[in-house]
Parts: sequence; C-alpha cells; structure tokens
Amino acid sequence: MKIALAATLFATSALAQSTLLVTNQTDRSLAYIDTATGKVTDTIPENGVTGHEITTSPDGKLAYIPMYGNAGVGKPGTDGSTIQVVDIASHKIVHTIDLGHGVRPHKPVYDTHRNVLWVSTELDHSITAIDPKSYKVLYSVPTGQAESHMFVLSPDGKRAYTANVGPGTVSVLDLDAKKLVTIIPISKNTQRITITSDGKYVFTSDQESPRLAVIDTATNKVKEYVPLPSEGYGGAITADGKTLLLCQVHANKLVFLDLPTMKVTKTIAVGEYPQAVVIDRDGKHAYVSSLRSGTIDVIDMATREPVKSIFAGKGADGMVLVSAK
Repeated sequence: MKIALAATLFATSALAQSTLLVTNQTDRSLAYIDTATGKVTDTIPENGVTGHEITTSPDGKLAYIPMYGNAGVGKPGTDGSTIQVVDIASHKIVHTIDLGHGVRPHKPVYDTHRNVLWVSTELDHSITAIDPKSYKVLYSVPTGQAESHMFVLSPDGKRAYTANVGPGTVSVLDLDAKKLVTIIPISKNTQRITITSDGKYVFTSDQESPRLAVIDTATNKVKEYVPLPSEGYGGAITADGKTLLLCQVHANKLVFLDLPTMKVTKTIAVGEYPQAVVIDRDGKHAYVSSLRSGTIDVIDMATREPVKSIFAGKGADGMVLVSAK
C-alpha cells in the first residue's frame, strides 16, 4: 500500500503544479486549467469581439489578451481595437487597453529588455509597444507588409521577426532603431513563427506546400526548406534546443522535428485543427490546443505520447502556463 501510495504521489507531482490559461475563440472566454488534475477550474468571459492569443507579465500576475475580431486573418469582419488585462489570481478583467482604432491586435509578447508589452497591430502593418504601467501606446515599428499576424523576439531583444500571412513573407525589425531591416520572401502564404533559444534560426511554415522555412538570422535569408508530412502551424522548441514540436493543422497531428538533423522523428495524433504548443518549464509535458475540437492534448515528453485530452472550450487557441506560487 505504501509503495502504491508513493507511486501515486509521484505521478501527481510529476505533472507541473501550474495553471494553463487558454483563450477560446468561439466561446469568447478564458479557461483556467489545473495541470495537476487536468480539470477546467474556471471560465471567464473576455468581454470582447474575440481573443486569439495571450501572454503574461513576468511576475505571472497579469494576463494580456488582444481582442482581434470575429474573422480570420485577411478576411472581412470586425476589427478589434483593445487588449484585455486580466488579474490572474482574482479571475477578473481589471483594465482594457484602447489602441485608438481598429487594428486587429493579435500576438502579445512581453519584452523584459525594455519592459514593454508588444502586440501585432495587423491593419496598421506594424507591431506596437505599450507601457505596462500606464497602459499607454508608446510607439509602433512598421513591418512593411500586410497581415503581420504573429511574431517573435530575438533572445537579446534587439530584433523582431513577423510572419506576414497573405504576402508569404517574414519582416525583420530593428527594435532599437524602430525600423524595418528587411523582408524575407517565404512562399505564397505563411503562418506562425518560432525562434531558437540562441536566436540563430527562425522557423515559419509554408501554407501552400508541406514544408518548413529555416531562416538564418545572421544572413536574413532562408537557409533551407524542411519537408513535412503536412502543412505546419504553431510550434514550440524544447529547452535544450534540440526538438521542435510542430502542429500539422490539416492532418490533426503533432510532429517532433529533430533540429540538428532537420528530420521528423515522430508523429502523433492530437485534436482537430491543432493551433499551438506550449512546453512546461521542467520539460516533462507539452500542451497542444486544437481549435475545432476545443481540446488540449497533454503530451508526455519522455514517451512522446498523449496522456490525456481536456476540453477547454469551443475554439481553443492561444495558451500560456502560469506557475503556482
């Protein structure tokens, strides 16, 4: 009995004691998921047109959810103009940042180098810096392209790389000089973007062909295209920098791509229309959100197999992990 009890306690503690926050597009809500139990503990309305993505302040106290709109990128619909600020502990919206006009704000990234909140302001062809204390818009950096939907920052905070969907390009931005450096052609249509922890490579998925573009940030050119089983989408890189977990949005799969060899080493089934991946801090579990099934698949990183599926809400999309205090 003691051995069995110890095994149960170990299995429970092996799952990081944290909360997974999930934005549900269709439900227009934010779900709280206890990663230890795999249960939704609360769902709060976002009080906006629709939030797709989410990030948190460095101290994990606040979450920021841009209100994008009710349509897909590049399609007719409402144009969001606000960002909801959520107090994570109280489960309440405590402020609404007004961007002044409809810009379809989408991807939020907290820049610890400048202590600013960046958000992609798609209809203005830019990313915009916001003061997280006063909630005032500080300035914008032009991308030179339409549909700058997602972006990443370099580890040193000096560069931003935006995936420009319809143009099928990546813009490279100098954040110190607040200017566009160059535009890298990728394909007819590209989606999502990831950067290695050393900042040497940026990855974005071609939406016309099943391949992944590998950008060398030293030259700002595509180094190679890696063949994929199906079109890629959102992804995340393991802490050791060796593996990219990449959603296969049309195949309902998740692939494991070995970065040293650029070879797919495993493919597993996940929910319908997978969007994004986050990996917990200890690297033991990954979480995959799927838009059409509204599920979060929990992946055991040791076995590279799904261990459970959690219904988060209709239209499960952007996620962020908040560590328990």
